[in-house]
Amino acid sequence: MNLCEYLQKEGYKIHKLHVDEKGRLDLDEYEELLDDKVAIVSVMWANNETGTLFPVEKMAEMAHAKGVLFHTDAVQAVGKVPIDLKSTKIDMLSVSGHKLHAPKGVGVLYLRRGVKFRPLLRGGHQERGRRAGTENSASIVGLGVAAELAGAHLVVENTEVKAMRDRLEQGILAAVPNSFVTGDVENRLPNTANIAFEYVEGEGILLLLNKMGIAASSGSACTSGSLEPSHVMKAMGIPYTAAHGTIRFSISRYNTMAEIEQVIQAVPPIIAQLRKLSPYWSGNGPIENPQKAFAPTYA
Repeated sequence: MNLCEYLQKEGYKIHKLHVDEKGRLDLDEYEELLDDKVAIVSVMWANNETGTLFPVEKMAEMAHAKGVLFHTDAVQAVGKVPIDLKSTKIDMLSVSGHKLHAPKGVGVLYLRRGVKFRPLLRGGHQERGRRAGTENSASIVGLGVAAELAGAHLVVENTEVKAMRDRLEQGILAAVPNSFVTGDVENRLPNTANIAFEYVEGEGILLLLNKMGIAASSGSACTSGSLEPSHVMKAMGIPYTAAHGTIRFSISRYNTMAEIEQVIQAVPPIIAQLRKLSPYWSGNGPIENPQKAFAPTYA
């Protein structure tokens, strides 16, 4: 998004696709935007906050039918869902090693043979002139091994890891009122759970979880004094009373069901504690007309 904003300032025209309340794209809107003036399409394979999967293979076919290049940011999806690039029209695909349990700071740009490419870093002839600089051999090997292991555990990701995610959501939602899962729950990654807790701040939840040794992340951009929720929550139209309190739990094959049960036990008292401090929560429920109390609104 930052790159697109930069290109827009440089004079390029940028089209941004809308999403519905579940974070799903409208392919009719997408098709209307495709014409001979479009240079390239870039779509996430899976959203990093909600795990919602996008139909990138179909979208790549639609782009190619119009003579448009297609790139997908597959950082979240690689190693979680089966990907066979030979059977797609995808021209470029991005991978980041740390999402596969590889070393941080190493990644991959897949480039379909024949696609024109202008390097960002110019200098030596490493990577066939596509990226100058001495290769980090140890990290490259680490990423290769991590990719092999991820491929070998795809079934585990989509059975055991998925079961842990579902148990986590069911347990928390059953114990915490005014909470819900965001995104497309029918079409998403097996390891990602993004839960919105109304009338609390995500940063407060994270601080208390961290004290208990539980690692999670906030789907909210409420940092450095910013009062705006994440652009993902805003795009889906998540109510303002909940958009600030979204927490992403990322699960892997290295987690256990026992750890999931610990989180289920830890979250309800944390939310209850924070809601006692909230001016928008009274007793066992929200105050009357809490949306008005949350004066800021967004379209």
